[in-house]
Amino acid sequence: MITRLALSSILEKTSFFPAVGIIGPRQVGKTTLSLEVGSHVDSIYLDLENPLDLIKLEDPLEYLTNLRGKLVILDEIQRKPELFPILRGIIDQNRRAGHKNGQFLILGSASVDLLRQSSESLAGRIVYEEMVPVLSKEYPQDLDRLWLYGGFPDSLLAKSTDQGLMWRKAFITTYLERDIPFFSPRIPSTTMRRLWTMLAHLQGSTLNASRIASSLGVSNQTVSRYIDLLVDLFLIRKLQPWYANTGKRITKSPKTYVRDSGILHALLNIENKDALLSHPVVGSSWEGFVIENIAGVIPKEAEIFFYRTSGGAEIDLLIRYADGYTYAVEIKKSSVPQLERGFYEACEDIKPNEKYIIYQGTDSFHMKHDIFAIGLHDFLLKLNPDN
Repeated sequence: MITRLALSSILEKTSFFPAVGIIGPRQVGKTTLSLEVGSHVDSIYLDLENPLDLIKLEDPLEYLTNLRGKLVILDEIQRKPELFPILRGIIDQNRRAGHKNGQFLILGSASVDLLRQSSESLAGRIVYEEMVPVLSKEYPQDLDRLWLYGGFPDSLLAKSTDQGLMWRKAFITTYLERDIPFFSPRIPSTTMRRLWTMLAHLQGSTLNASRIASSLGVSNQTVSRYIDLLVDLFLIRKLQPWYANTGKRITKSPKTYVRDSGILHALLNIENKDALLSHPVVGSSWEGFVIENIAGVIPKEAEIFFYRTSGGAEIDLLIRYADGYTYAVEIKKSSVPQLERGFYEACEDIKPNEKYIIYQGTDSFHMKHDIFAIGLHDFLLKLNPDN
């Protein structure tokens, strides 16, 4: 499922930068998008998990230099990080020869920071764009299905609930058996599966590394390292707390969320909507789903946080733009929006510019204290009306 916006955005970036990186989890549609981009220009596609393509790159400098004038698409770049300094040299050589932009389209299933740990930076030569699973604004026709199945196209478009769940469980196994061992060979897959499942049960909770470490029989530092790897692989989100000088004791630990709701439900063996609605995780599942949708439409320079004090003041999500403009958002899995005292108290502390409660209804209306009730789809349109 490729939007015209995604395609035009990548094509535009290739006209300004010698290299463009598309990063995001496996199976999110990076390859499909890159091939569509490649169909609009003279290009060649290389899959770095394909043995035949790897043979072509046995002498990468000579092979890639001879492709001058083509857009070279390199898929799963994290499998061959030694290419980065070679790409840098080719880009600089091409610049001197007057060939500046649209040289490389790089696809990776790991964060920029993780890629940089084992590669030379292409700073100043590359722009990265994160590709996320399908969002509500791209699939407005069935929000419940998107929430249950998650945004990975093969799961979302599965012919049946069983097929969707089967695909997601295979996705989890692939990460445990291939991707995680590639970056951290010493992590036992059984331990990582237990950790990932524990984080699913603790969806939306503040991180207590000591408690998790005790359950897994490892150190706090090991738990933190394992979670950071899941974050770098776009599987877990750590939502940081908002630090405000209010004179109150503020929660300092981040919240953790399994980023894709469908993967969350697969980890918890939630097979269908009835099972989801009766599961203890249902409220935090909806909260994480809403947060991921919002994170997918706000500008890159905007930041998201949560706010909580020891006295019970709490805001589920704070959206802060680069100019300081702030939205306070309460998230409720209910068709009748209701707010608790803690939200009002937190807004007194933070003094956001706008206050919203996102609920599962479709009507939008004003509530007391300048709070606006709104559905998820309409809120996303408000944040980003051009999409």
